[in-house]
Amino acid sequence: MWSCQDSESRHYPSLLDMGSRGEYTERMTDCPDTTLIQADFDRPAAFSNDGWNHNSHYHRFLLKHVPQPCQQVLEVGCSSGAFTRHLATRAEQVLALDVSPQMIHLARERSQQYTNIEFHIADALSWEFPSDYFDCIISIATLHHVPLEEMLLKMKRALRVNGVLLILDLYQESLAGAFTSLAAIPINLMLKYLNTCRFREPPEVRAAWAEHGKHDTYLTLSELRQRCHMLLPGVKIRKHVLWRYSLIWKKTAAF
Repeated sequence: MWSCQDSESRHYPSLLDMGSRGEYTERMTDCPDTTLIQADFDRPAAFSNDGWNHNSHYHRFLLKHVPQPCQQVLEVGCSSGAFTRHLATRAEQVLALDVSPQMIHLARERSQQYTNIEFHIADALSWEFPSDYFDCIISIATLHHVPLEEMLLKMKRALRVNGVLLILDLYQESLAGAFTSLAAIPINLMLKYLNTCRFREPPEVRAAWAEHGKHDTYLTLSELRQRCHMLLPGVKIRKHVLWRYSLIWKKTAAF
């Protein structure tokens, strides 16, 4: 889930100037666990280096599905902005949201040369997405933190006709798929060493992500497919090796 307040009180024109009358606004929400959620993401921010990980491994795959030409892109859960910066080379304007003030601080710091990115701290569930506005909406490792159906419906409404929804996230492996998960372990070790010259993260990094993971829950692929097919006709859900799934959907008609 996402935070509600930008500590810098900075006014953003263009996308963020569209509110309930067609203007884009951010507002506080009475969410009792906002502090906990922010802390879960602020903690790993201290160790974020935008290096290789299970999510960045699939950045190229996701970029292939960004429609071209592409004017307006929304990224929900941008973290420190590693993928956002890739998007900025493919789209005219990118709006990137995240729950963590620390992550947004890093993202802005590392993206100063990109004038077409707007980073904002936001609660994606309470944020008023404009209808039929974005050419592409992307979310990486975020949907398992929010109510799935509610978030997908918001994204669906916010896409233009012929807009594309791209999701990369984690799932709960079923018993039938346990062998695949075991087979992924040596692949993961090999890829990690080739990309980082180490097999494991330092203890403090592992501890930060372990604490973060205490509040994570995941759906199985079967559950995901059942729920998503009802909401997104024609959706394509694919299982990937490194304990991730991708969801790709094109909005072919107004809803």
